[in-house]
Amino acid sequence: MKILHVYKDYFPVYGGIENHVRLLAEAEAAQGHQVTVLVTSRGRHTETTTLNGVKVIKAARLWHIASTPISLALPATLARLRPDIAHLHFPYPLGEISQYALGHARRTLITYHSDIVRQKRILRFYRPLLWRVLHRADRIIATSPQYAASSPFLSRLTDKVTVIPLGIDPAPFLAAPRLSATAAQHLDSLPKGSVLILFVGKLRYYKGVDVLLEALTALPGAALLLVGDGPMRGAWQALAHKLRLTGRVRFAGEVANEDLAAYYHAADVFVLPANSRAEAFGLVQLEAMASGLPVVCTEVQSGTSFVNEGGVTGFVVPPREPEALRRALQKLIENPDLRRQRGAAGRERLLRRFTAGKMVAQTLALYEEVLQG
Repeated sequence: MKILHVYKDYFPVYGGIENHVRLLAEAEAAQGHQVTVLVTSRGRHTETTTLNGVKVIKAARLWHIASTPISLALPATLARLRPDIAHLHFPYPLGEISQYALGHARRTLITYHSDIVRQKRILRFYRPLLWRVLHRADRIIATSPQYAASSPFLSRLTDKVTVIPLGIDPAPFLAAPRLSATAAQHLDSLPKGSVLILFVGKLRYYKGVDVLLEALTALPGAALLLVGDGPMRGAWQALAHKLRLTGRVRFAGEVANEDLAAYYHAADVFVLPANSRAEAFGLVQLEAMASGLPVVCTEVQSGTSFVNEGGVTGFVVPPREPEALRRALQKLIENPDLRRQRGAAGRERLLRRFTAGKMVAQTLALYEEVLQG
C-alpha cells in the first residue's frame, strides 16, 4: 500500500502530532508499506531523506503565519504524488487545501487532532472551505469519543467519523532507567522528602501551569518539576517567583527523549491542568500511566478525560480552579496507597487500550476498509 502522511512538521521537531505521525509512519513502513511523509522544511530549500524506512519530503518554507508554515513547494509536490491513501493530520490548512484541490490519492483520510481554537480570525475565512474538505474526505478519524461528540464540526459528520485513540510504545516507560546527571541535578535541587508533582509538555497558554502554581501555594508538602519549554516559560517563572515558590519549583526545560522516562519514575503524581480544548488528547498522560503514575487532569470536553478515567486512574477536575486542583492533588499527596492503586489502574488501562500496536492495527484496517469501499 502506498501511504502519504501530510502535516506541517516532522522529526526532529517534537510535539504531540509530530510524534504521532512519526510513530504511525514508521510502524506502517515496518509492515512493508511504502510510506511517504510530506511536511515543510525549516528553510527555503526542499529536502528529501529516508528515515527508518519512511521517505520524508520537507518542502521549502517561505513564511510562517499564525502557527502555519506557508510553502508553495508543498502543494506542487503533493500534486505529483499518487498514493493509495492520503492521510492528512488536521489542523494544517495548507495541507488540507492542497489535497482537496490537487491531490490524486485513491482515498483520503483526515485525523482530526483538534479544533482550530485560538486562530478564530483564520477560521472565519477557512470555515466554508473546511466544510468542503471534511465532506470530501472518505473517513475522518477522531482520537476520542468525547472530541467526536463535542467538536462543532465532527458532531455534524458522525457518519464519516471513526474513533481510533492515539497510542504510544509503552516499553520505554515500564521500568525505571538510571537518572542522567542532568536529571539528578534537577531532582536534587528540590526539597528532600517532598511529594513530587510532574508536568510534561510545551509551555503554552492552554496548559494551565499558572493555575497549577496557584494550587501549589496551598500544598506545602509538595514540589513541582516542569519538563518542557515554550513561550510561557518566562511568565510562569516570574509567577512562581511572585508566589514565593522558587524553592519548590524547577523548570527543567527540554530534556532528551532517553531521559524522559527517568523523570516520570522519579515523580509521585502527574498533572495536566489544561484550560481549553486546545489540549485535545494529552499523550503525556499515556506516558505517565505507563510509568505507573496517578494522573490529575481537567475536564475541557476533549480527550484528556477519556484517557484519564476520573475515580479510576486519577482525578478529573474543572479547569481554571486552583482550589479544585489543590484538593485532588492533596488526596494523592496524603495517601501513598491511593497513588499506587490509581497508578496501577492507569498502567492497566494504557496496556489494554492505548498502545501503538492497537492504534496502528486499527488505522491499517481502516485504510483497507475505505480502499475496498
